[in-house]
Amino acid sequence: MMLRVVVAFTGASGAAIGMRILERLAARAGVETHTVISPHAERTLRHEVGGDAVERVAHLSSHRHACDNIGAPIASGSFCTAGMIIAPCSMRSLAAISAGLSDNLVTRAADVHLKERKPLILLTREAPLHLGHLRNMVSATELGAVIMPPMPAFYHQPQNVYDIIDNIAARAIDLLRLPGPQEARAWRGLPTD
Repeated sequence: MMLRVVVAFTGASGAAIGMRILERLAARAGVETHTVISPHAERTLRHEVGGDAVERVAHLSSHRHACDNIGAPIASGSFCTAGMIIAPCSMRSLAAISAGLSDNLVTRAADVHLKERKPLILLTREAPLHLGHLRNMVSATELGAVIMPPMPAFYHQPQNVYDIIDNIAARAIDLLRLPGPQEARAWRGLPTD
């Protein structure tokens, strides 16, 4: 059985994380990816990942949908998915999602995942946070989303930035609870003295 996963990119910094999520999902057997890139995310992808990043997203995706295509399959609750990850998730997108504002395909697909009680993982990207950001995070959580700021973990002793990005991507995918092996390396505890 093919599992469908929606991966959306918005204009916040952190596009490499979304790219790594897509790469990992594309390499996973039985997963069909549906991607959406906001107009601001196209610019961020090119700046942070490389001039061909948007084309790489298209190549890695099973299906790519235009951000203004509210008629895309992922805009309907009748289109079954295993979940959605927005990486990175801008504060603008978070605010729209928390308010139920479905003004583009990213926010409409997110709204669909919430109303259908499907996993919605938001890799929110901003620092520091003001009270409005925090309230939107609380609101989105109350609606059923999982807020996952892309915080690096150091217990696995990353050797470079790629290791940090890869671990964050793996942890985000694990939140979808897809069948099969866990993506992220599990914590095994500290060695005893």
